[in-house]
Order: sequence, then C-alpha cells, then structure tokens
Amino acid sequence: MGDTFLKLKAAAVQAAPVLLDREATAAKACRLIEEAGDAGAQIIGFPEGYIPAHPYWYDFYIGTDPICTRFNLELFKNAVVVPSPTTEALGRAAQRAHSYVVVGCAEKDLGSYGTIYNTQLVFGPDGDLLGKHRKLIPTATERLIHAGGDGSTLITCSTPFGGLSGLICGENINSLARTALLLDGEVVHVASWPAFATAGYERQCHTMDIRMRYYAFEGRIFVISSAAVWSEEMKDVLELDSAARRRFFGEGGHSGILNPMGEYIAGPQDGAETILYADLNLEEVARGKIVQDVTGHYQRFDIFSLHVNRQPYGRGVATRPDTGQRPARILDEINSRVAHEDAEFVTNRRD
Repeated sequence: MGDTFLKLKAAAVQAAPVLLDREATAAKACRLIEEAGDAGAQIIGFPEGYIPAHPYWYDFYIGTDPICTRFNLELFKNAVVVPSPTTEALGRAAQRAHSYVVVGCAEKDLGSYGTIYNTQLVFGPDGDLLGKHRKLIPTATERLIHAGGDGSTLITCSTPFGGLSGLICGENINSLARTALLLDGEVVHVASWPAFATAGYERQCHTMDIRMRYYAFEGRIFVISSAAVWSEEMKDVLELDSAARRRFFGEGGHSGILNPMGEYIAGPQDGAETILYADLNLEEVARGKIVQDVTGHYQRFDIFSLHVNRQPYGRGVATRPDTGQRPARILDEINSRVAHEDAEFVTNRRD
C-alpha cells in the first residue's frame, strides 16, 4: 500500500495592525489566529512586522524629521521581547487554534535601549515558541531603524509534515537563503510582507508574484504569502496630510497561497482585510521533486556547496540557553587570535 501523505489547511492573514500599539495588535493577532483555527487552518501566516508596525513613516517623512524620531521611539517602546507576555499570549492563541503560526513583529532584546530587529516568530500547536527568524538585511529605508539578523535565526522548524520556514519581504529573492532553507527540508514557506499601497510601489504586486511563484516552483514546496493592508486609523496615527493621503492608490495586500508548481491556489487578493485559505496535499511536493529536486537528485553537490554560518552574534546571544557568548567575548577571541598570528609572524621573520 505504501506511504500516505498528509493533507493540511493553510491560512494567509491579510490585516492591518493597530499601528504602534503592541498590546492591541497582539490581541487582534490572537483573534485572527483563533478565527483561522476555527476554520480548520493548521498553518497560519502573518504579515511583516505586524506587531506593532512596519516603519511606514519613512515613506512620507525624511529621516531627519523629528517626527521620525518620535515614531522610532514608539516602535521601540512597543517592540516585542522574546519571551514575554506578548509571546505567551500568541502561544496560547496558537494552542487554542491547534495551529502552527508564523507572525511578524518588531523585536528587541530584554534590557536593550535601542536595537530593533525585523522578526518572524514561529509557534507550534502546543503553544511553544519553536523559533524566530530575524531578517538578515533590512531593505531600503528599513536600515534607518532595523538591525540585521545573523545565521543563527535562519531556521527551519521540524513538524510532522516536514520543515516550516519563512523569510521576510525582499529577502525572499536571496537565492542562498532560499537554498539554505530548502536544504534543511523546507516543505511549507511563509513569506511576510508589509502593505504596499503608495506611489512608487505600483509594480510591487508583480515582483511579489515573481518571487513567490519561483520560490514555490524552485523548491517544489507550498508557499503562504501574507501581506498587510492600510487602514484609515494608520494614516491618522502617522499624521498624514491631504497631500500624503493622495499618494495612496489602494490599501495594499496581495496575499495568496501557492502550490509546488508555482500556481496560486488562493488569491492573490488585493486590499481589504481577509484570511485566505487553501488545502495543501503534500503528495504534490513529492510529485514535483521526483522530476526536479534541487536539494537531492537534481543537484550536483560534487560541484556546488553552500556554507552557512549559524553562529549567533550580537547582544541577544546572552539570553540564549545554548550559549553564553557576548560581543565583548567574541571580540576578545578575535583580538587574541590576531595577536597570536602577529606573534607567529614576528617569530617567523626572526627565523
């Protein structure tokens, strides 16, 4: 009779945050998780930086404007510490929904006073936080507020259906990051996006389609693509004048779910808050990989190789249970090694 493949129901959440309000946005996320769970979703994806905000103000104000400093401070004050009461609430919602949940947030380390990461949090159906991914390279104006992550958070979470991973917005075009996740056994990918709805982003839906279709087709996996939308309340919080409001051509969105052939099986849908659903038959993954498996028989590992540095670096490593490293210690080790090499060089010159 042979093996049978799991069938799952996936959900892509398309929603606006309660901008710069961590508690209110987390509560909204919990409601949406439970709604998707009640509809039978076993994997639920959320937009980029959903809790409490993506730094949209840089689309309207120059970086030196004092209003940006004010919004930056509010973003930091409302950023998510991992773990914290916010992550515990999200975990309880995932548990009530019996679902895997990938939700975007602005993250800060406990006790820090300024560093913010663009992060995806991954929860299991038992409510546990399975891991997190910090965006490796902030894109464009994000660099004015977000720090980059490291290889320790380029993760694939093991599940009964295979690997669950995610990337954030622009990094979905990073071929090496994609390959690293696919090599780790990724079967379902969650791509998180902000809301693209203002002048300058008119072709963004087209580029999202290219990236999502290719990601699914290259890996022969399922992709959940979740994008945010704008609300009038968000515009009010950002104190946008009439000229700024005229720059909007829509509300954003363009969420969808794709099969291993790169075809949309839900969406893409623009504008308006919604939750998109699709049934995933994992037999389709096997059907695609039998023909071309770029992490298996359709690859030449005797010719190509990929080295991924998954060593943590940064202030946050002090809170990790598996390491006591801090930047000072890392720098001390580097300086010690350099000093040792210099001493060897001098000795060799004398010889």
